[in-house]
Amino acid sequence: MRLVRFIDKDAQVKLGKDLGDDQAELLGSDPLAVFPSRPEPTGEVVAIVERLSPVQPSNIFCIGMNYKAHVAEMGGQLPERPVVFMKPTTTVQHPGQPVKIPKCEHDGPETDQEAELAVVIGKKACGVSVEDALDYVYGYTCANDVSARWWQKHGSGGQFIRGKGFDTFCPLGPVLVTHGEGEDEIGDPQNLRITGSLDGEVLQDGNTSDMIFSIAELVAFLSQDTTLLPGTAILTGTPPGVGWAREPKRLVRPGMASVIEIEGIGKLVNPVV
Repeated sequence: MRLVRFIDKDAQVKLGKDLGDDQAELLGSDPLAVFPSRPEPTGEVVAIVERLSPVQPSNIFCIGMNYKAHVAEMGGQLPERPVVFMKPTTTVQHPGQPVKIPKCEHDGPETDQEAELAVVIGKKACGVSVEDALDYVYGYTCANDVSARWWQKHGSGGQFIRGKGFDTFCPLGPVLVTHGEGEDEIGDPQNLRITGSLDGEVLQDGNTSDMIFSIAELVAFLSQDTTLLPGTAILTGTPPGVGWAREPKRLVRPGMASVIEIEGIGKLVNPVV
């Protein structure tokens, strides 16, 4: 099921099944409240006035250096275990809403985008096995791990969170596609094409099959003695082609359009200001 969170004509926040053409069928319950069951559509079709991030994350975990080709372009070595950092929930931005370049950019342009598949947890997960991990996944959406590179690499004592944690630095959307084998669901998250573009130029073009640690392995790893709450978003790493690794660098500037597209999910588009 393709789930959308949106504002209707009465300025109310609603949840629905995305029907396309900016139409949605309202749901009878919150999807996370009934997981692992699917919410029942009510039959009432309404117009989507404004799309919102399809989930309000309870936490945002991020994985760095998780695509073999991205590790290679950055001149690194394959990690022995997942590289983990977090983003504040205040980084979340809605589809179509602007990514804001920080006023504190250091010594010239440094803001980059990263196309990522985001996993949304559906029920409390703690100490789960790799074999059972996908049973805890509600669905998937597109994410943009926007990054201020100087702050990431030099401005925070070696920690990523500052450079990754500015307001609007985590666009999510446009829909949440449920995990499963039915129509409009994703059964195999490890075989999805993922691209990242700026102003129509494709910079990143990869496939989730290139991940070093699979989604099941990431969920199991993160849940070791740590409770992953329903609504937790996990950004699973980015494929090669990031602007910072290019020569010359291809960085995010005001006036550009940032587009993240993932097979089976759709396009996440955000202007840059």
